[in-house]
Amino acid sequence: MDLGAFSVSLAVADLAVSREFYAKLGFSDMGGNPEHGYLIMKNGTTLIGLFQGMFENNILTFNPGWDSDAKNADPFVDVREIQARLEAQGITLEQKADPNSEGPAHITLTDPDGNAILIDQHR
Repeated sequence: MDLGAFSVSLAVADLAVSREFYAKLGFSDMGGNPEHGYLIMKNGTTLIGLFQGMFENNILTFNPGWDSDAKNADPFVDVREIQARLEAQGITLEQKADPNSEGPAHITLTDPDGNAILIDQHR
């Protein structure tokens, strides 16, 4: 099942300090808005999101419909189809998308070790 672009969303204490650190590792700004407390950075095809004050823990993030450049990927598996497939396999979702909706939506789940997973479709 194709879940789309993958990134790690990091809960950071100081966005500017984290930005400087990851820049030294070769990451450059790709998106986001520091004035709103978040920044997306990229190194090759590796994406990280830096989020200050938005959530407590790190999150594994997938974006159906996007590639690693945040460009539309076609075809793609809609988040509602992913939701149905996961539920059919007995996976419990903490947040669900309205199965009758279209467009942007997200679902959340937790892996067996307590790692948060966000599947966040923006289109």
